[in-house]
Amino acid sequence: MSNIPIYTIGYGNRSMQEFIKLLKQHNISYLIDVRSSPYSRFNPDFSKEALEKFLRQSGVRYVFMGDTLGGRPNDSTCYVDGKVDYAQVRKKPFFQQGIERIRTAWDKQLRVALMCSEAKPYKCHRGKLIGNTLSDKGITVAHIDEKGDLMEQREINRVLTDEPSEQPHLFDNEPSEQPHLFDNEPSEQLPLLDGEPSWMLNEKISRSRKKYTPKGEQVR
Repeated sequence: MSNIPIYTIGYGNRSMQEFIKLLKQHNISYLIDVRSSPYSRFNPDFSKEALEKFLRQSGVRYVFMGDTLGGRPNDSTCYVDGKVDYAQVRKKPFFQQGIERIRTAWDKQLRVALMCSEAKPYKCHRGKLIGNTLSDKGITVAHIDEKGDLMEQREINRVLTDEPSEQPHLFDNEPSEQPHLFDNEPSEQLPLLDGEPSWMLNEKISRSRKKYTPKGEQVR
């Protein structure tokens, strides 16, 4: 029997109607907000109060977890030269607590989607920090990208490291000789180096793209 993955999604330029349609397409029951600050000047429908109202009307429960899984933690030791150092974030009790809550949801096979503002998962901490951390723990992750297609974690890492894909997209309609992403087989893990996964050594994955100050997420 196939496992239900942990989904991730970003709203970007999507309308609320488009966003809800994607959630319904994947039968999402819980939307986990992983923005450090759950507000948007650019798209106010996605500010916390408005978003929670829209979701409730659509039968989806809103849960805020930006305090534990946000991409811009309010902890100065998580920053190196202004960029968020995901290796440091991974060590923090608040982050580990958040990951354990997501693990519990996965163990219960709840239909959960982690949400941030960036539509492209490979440009967001949900694709780099959270996705890799969950995958390292054997938890299946499916990223809904800016086109509404699904990407698995290894595809995200290939995009970030400019590595060519060695196999067809696992979500294409064409039959593949590879195991289905949601099968009950252990997911492909990145090799460990000195006890840490190798992705943490690649700055394109292990650090935020932009420089920030540890004062929470800027509203966009």
